[in-house]
Amino acid sequence: MNDTYLYRDSIETARRKNQISIWRASHQANIACKNAIEACIRQGFDGMHLQEDCAKKVIEAYGFKRINWVLANTLQEKYWDGSFSRSNKDWSYGFMIPSDSQHNSEFVVETHPAVLDGFVSQVRQAYQQLNLFGAEQCYPDSRAELNYEGKILVLSTEALRESCWNAANQLWYAHDGFGCSPHAIGRSIRCTCLGDGETTRWNRTDFVGVLKEEYLPEWALTKMQQLHLGGEASPYMGEMEMR
Repeated sequence: MNDTYLYRDSIETARRKNQISIWRASHQANIACKNAIEACIRQGFDGMHLQEDCAKKVIEAYGFKRINWVLANTLQEKYWDGSFSRSNKDWSYGFMIPSDSQHNSEFVVETHPAVLDGFVSQVRQAYQQLNLFGAEQCYPDSRAELNYEGKILVLSTEALRESCWNAANQLWYAHDGFGCSPHAIGRSIRCTCLGDGETTRWNRTDFVGVLKEEYLPEWALTKMQQLHLGGEASPYMGEMEMR
């Protein structure tokens, strides 16, 4: 997979922070990904149907972060085109792509919009099949308001390499640390991964929030019991006893 860093800030920000070389490398990777998408669609579209796994090779080559960025930019740049579904357009606006009329147009995918819409849907479906946890499975505003100690936290995919993207690597039990408090100056949290039992420290900002109890999978409850995490003080253990 192309592991070039995805630079999400504007070129103006890159100049101000002396990060223009990082921005340039990311921009070139965006263009290469755009070209790969066009080539993949040319090969995978028979004039009537798009191959079901057409997006697979591009995802493997560039990863979800890059391909999502390129596709979202394309749909935002072509917001006026009615060939794109409302669902895919709404999805694209979940990405905060800096306005840049000169450079953003350089990684707009130029293929038939109706076919491209199907390709976007394939990429979105492939991502959903990873069954990753997100903000929608966490308590609202938990990042800003809740104490994390004794809670199951959802690690952001931004903190993980894409090769490690799975639900088991996202769920962590928070032991202690200044970062457990939403108002502390310290950000560090000592926590244990429910996937492999590793104990390490993450910053509070690395987490999406506190997982709602109803989304805690059976395997995670079993792992907590095996690792003796939480004990009677944890609400999750009460959930286990009821199952």
